[in-house]
Amino acid sequence: MLVAGASLSLLAPVAAQASDVVNIEEMSSYASSQSKSKSSRLDSKTFINEVSEDLAILKGRVDGLEVKQNKFEAGGFSDTTTMDQKVIFDIGAVDYSLDSETKTEATHFGYSYTANLNTSFTGDDNLYIRIKTGNHDSFMTDKTYGGYLGSVGKNSGSLTVDKIWYEFPVGDNNTVWVGPKIENYYMHGTAPSIYKPITKQFSLGGNGEAYGASTDTGAGWAYKADNGFAISSNVGTKSTTTNGSTGLLTNESKTSWATQVGYTKSQWSASVLVNQKYNGWGDDYYHSVNHGPSSSSGNFSSVGLRGWWRPLETGSATPSISLGYDSTTYDGAPAASDSSDAWFAGLTWQDTFQADDKIGVAFGQPTTNEDETTDPFAYELYYSYKLNDSVSVTPTVFGGTDRNGSAGGDIFGALVQTTFKF
Repeated sequence: MLVAGASLSLLAPVAAQASDVVNIEEMSSYASSQSKSKSSRLDSKTFINEVSEDLAILKGRVDGLEVKQNKFEAGGFSDTTTMDQKVIFDIGAVDYSLDSETKTEATHFGYSYTANLNTSFTGDDNLYIRIKTGNHDSFMTDKTYGGYLGSVGKNSGSLTVDKIWYEFPVGDNNTVWVGPKIENYYMHGTAPSIYKPITKQFSLGGNGEAYGASTDTGAGWAYKADNGFAISSNVGTKSTTTNGSTGLLTNESKTSWATQVGYTKSQWSASVLVNQKYNGWGDDYYHSVNHGPSSSSGNFSSVGLRGWWRPLETGSATPSISLGYDSTTYDGAPAASDSSDAWFAGLTWQDTFQADDKIGVAFGQPTTNEDETTDPFAYELYYSYKLNDSVSVTPTVFGGTDRNGSAGGDIFGALVQTTFKF
């Protein structure tokens, strides 16, 4: 009895504390109320209503995005339009040997920006537009001494449509070009040279009277057979002539009619071109010391022979070779001065010290009339290497002896060209 009483006296406080901490009846009541509350809120429409509200909000947001996308696409490019861009920095200087030469020898920094746009409407045609600007001047635009750079950009920073034409196929092997701003050589069926020059005088295997051109209205056709044979013919004509009249293919307008026949295989190519020029077309020659005899009628015919060869593999001591020779006959000129000639040679070594690098050497005689008393000579040497896939640097030296057709008219120049492609 004594033990039982003691035990009960000890259990009584514990039971009281348990009653204070956990009230079973209240828990049961709470659980029941919660069950009733939940059952009153959750039914078959509960989640449907919430999802519908969320979907409505999302739909409104998607509709807004589609409107914005349509507005963006309305001012964007066509799906068939591509664009690539290029910026070139040129910094350099020249030295003229003649004391009488008044051209500046100061160091100059020039730039050019070019954007090429191509659009196809059928999958086989192409509308080409080139937008260009820059600020090159001084020796960088000098044709007399051969310093004119192939990278030249003008217009003092104003964007200008520099080239524009449309080309389309006719059948399987024919291509037709027509445009208000195009040059003959874009419409030739055979590439005359694979040498990539720094000075423009060495482009096209010698940019003289045979292949020299000028951007203006033009049209042409080329046939390229599957075996490598090609024939092309094209006409370029200036809309504004020296006497102020305008028109295309008139008796007064300057006109260049070029026809080329060539054959190309994977390692080599050979071609011959006949270019007939009328009414004084003679203001755009870079590989030249003159523009024909002053007594000429302004009409002349040029024959350009071109050929190139390249090794099967790069990285060897054997370079690719490009050669060119031009011969011109002037109508109405005296027999002693009715012809001129020019020649060119270009060598290229690729992947010599690192992948994608290039060593270029070119030299030749600019177009020289047969009655000239000097033998002008021009040259360039460069090494081009890539810093990455988009940036290349090209240190270059160039020059010539008797380059302007005068004895002692020598020039030596050096520049560094940096090209950014994007």
